[in-house]
Amino acid sequence: MAGPLRFRWSHETWDRSRVRRDLHASLDEALGARLDGPWYRPPPGYDACRLEMDNGDRALFAWGEDAFWLGNTQTPEALWRTEKYTFDEVPYRVARWAQRELLAELHVQDPWLTAYDHVAWFFLPVLFSKDGRTSSRAFFADHAAGFPDATTDDALGFYERFLSTGVFDDYRYTMAAKLGTSRQVDLTRMSATMGEFNAAKVLTDAGQPIVPEVQMDSGHALDYRVEPVDGPPALVEVTRPSRPVDRAAGTPAAAVRGTAGSKTDGQLAAHPDAVLFVDCSSFHDDEWATLAAERPAVGHRPAVVFRVRPDGSTAGYTTGTVPFDLSGTSLDA
Repeated sequence: MAGPLRFRWSHETWDRSRVRRDLHASLDEALGARLDGPWYRPPPGYDACRLEMDNGDRALFAWGEDAFWLGNTQTPEALWRTEKYTFDEVPYRVARWAQRELLAELHVQDPWLTAYDHVAWFFLPVLFSKDGRTSSRAFFADHAAGFPDATTDDALGFYERFLSTGVFDDYRYTMAAKLGTSRQVDLTRMSATMGEFNAAKVLTDAGQPIVPEVQMDSGHALDYRVEPVDGPPALVEVTRPSRPVDRAAGTPAAAVRGTAGSKTDGQLAAHPDAVLFVDCSSFHDDEWATLAAERPAVGHRPAVVFRVRPDGSTAGYTTGTVPFDLSGTSLDA
């Protein structure tokens, strides 16, 4: 399974004749390919082209002093030895041009998605990935980004408002890549990914600065490090139970405890002081009401059990002493 879209950076000399010979001819023989000009003016100092394959794959190529390939298709042999780089790791003018090309194509294919500028830009490496481009778009379109009883517009509006704050702009590739690039929609896994965004919304609403995907000496990676201005850093791990009706243990409390248990046997066993955030945004109103009334323990303390709605409202409760301030949110201490 290919990963999210990244550039290949070539330091060799390229011209249009070599592009035709080593890129277009290779792809045309393998897949059927058409060599076209770019939709937008190439970045200063570069020439550029688009390669469009008969199977729907696409590639962009810009060449000048160096050359940059960005494609969701098979890589021509001439570029096999090149290294891969994210949008933030190549020259800005090249990344900006490539993203304009892709966003324009996305607008033609799925204009409902580009209506949400920041969502479309943020998840671009996945929305155009080789294996995940269909499943990621379907997750947003057909499953409202994991909200079980919301419209696509409601869900995308929620994430547009959150992401447009810029909270994850410096971690775009790390967070976008978590959505995955599988060919099939894995609703449980993809919803769990959005649970990390939901937890981040709770933390930032409380004014807590966060750093995602924290690598620990234990070999584990925890979802966030919270860096309070008036206290020591704290670790946060996020889990998201699926709806009780989708589980063998069919009560909300059992669903929460069962999902939390998978964390207490892993990351939280190695880091027992970390705060467990349990995102119940997959629960329907009646399921959440039952859980909120019972306020069950989840097998780890401290923990934050919460539910986010697409209108931005949040409800929840805590167990144990959370080592940072959550005032300003609607969570009950």
